[in-house]
Amino acid sequence: MTDVKTRARPAALNLTPAAEQRIADLMAKAPEGTVGVKLSTPRRGCSGLAYSVDYVTEAKPFDERIETPGGIFFVDGASILYLIGSTMDWVEDDFTAGFVFQNPNAKGSCGCGESFTV
Repeated sequence: MTDVKTRARPAALNLTPAAEQRIADLMAKAPEGTVGVKLSTPRRGCSGLAYSVDYVTEAKPFDERIETPGGIFFVDGASILYLIGSTMDWVEDDFTAGFVFQNPNAKGSCGCGESFTV
């Protein structure tokens, strides 16, 4: 019998410690019935796709499930191909606060930074 070698599956998404803490903060004040926080990439904006983070009340079978210290983080199954290898961070400064994405799959983005294209 021949040995079968398999490659390690790349992470669907890497979360920074700040992003994991923000997920924990969101889960601590989540509405009743919430099972986690989910990232998806709906079609919208100038460039075609946008990042959307929302509470979810049920796990979908094709969603990627990432266990974090503060709760479960889901990545929409239809969005995985656009996000593989990306890093999600939480950034706060004097004027804004929000999730920031470093996405190696994005080929461009709109001027306002709301949407991206692959």
